[in-house]
Amino acid sequence: MIAKFRDMLRSQRVIVFCSLILCMLFLITLFAPWLAPNDPIAVNLSHKLQKPSVEYPLGTDHLGRCTLSRILIGARISLGYAMLIFISALSIGLIIGIIAGYIGGWVDRLLMRFGDGLMAIPSLLFVLGFVGIWGAGLMQVVLGLILVQWVYYARVIRGMVLSLKEQNYITAAKISGSSTWTIMKKHIIPNVLPSLAVMGTLEMGWAIMNLSSMSFLGLGVQPPIPEWGAMIHEGKSYIRTNPALMIYPGLMIMLVVVTFNLLGEALSERFDVKRR
Repeated sequence: MIAKFRDMLRSQRVIVFCSLILCMLFLITLFAPWLAPNDPIAVNLSHKLQKPSVEYPLGTDHLGRCTLSRILIGARISLGYAMLIFISALSIGLIIGIIAGYIGGWVDRLLMRFGDGLMAIPSLLFVLGFVGIWGAGLMQVVLGLILVQWVYYARVIRGMVLSLKEQNYITAAKISGSSTWTIMKKHIIPNVLPSLAVMGTLEMGWAIMNLSSMSFLGLGVQPPIPEWGAMIHEGKSYIRTNPALMIYPGLMIMLVVVTFNLLGEALSERFDVKRR
């Protein structure tokens, strides 16, 4: 048993390494309020732009707020809402993709033409227009990104379902009298799960980047709530005098996105899933 586990670690070391990093990040996110050494939104102008110290391990920003505390609490928003975007978009895409691919006919054409209409609009412009109509705010950005992203999942899942429903075991299940729901539950969904795992790891990086971009533009998280993209926006005025205000949250975004992308590539090779 130990030998098999050791062999698995050797053969899948990229997957194991990336998974450990992500687990550690999510644990930090979960316990961020207890790990943060200071109040992340407490303003203390007498301590502004301080260098790293025992009290402020990563220094302070232009308002005297603890940079480390803001990064830790900001991780809850950056990772938490990115996960919300991914799960919501994937759920919508999974339902619509399976319905369109399995039922086909006018239902398929109607759903896919609607999706084509959304895909014809650049995602950034769509989110900017959505926020422009409903106002700036985190939930508006999250909803806009969900409306953009579900189409991609739906089209990919639809393509897989179209291929799967022509397989002999699906035909045998139909002949044996299995219901549509039973076929989807036992034969369709389990066969698309590996591809969904790959898509999920790759698209989590996309969600974090876009969420941070909107906050950097001032359209997402509003002050004084800490978020990595918003922290970069606040620190850009001090890029010459105190570049660490932008470097620290930027490094966190890079670490998370690169880790998710490496994990997605490794899972793609492991399950032999073709990239778009």
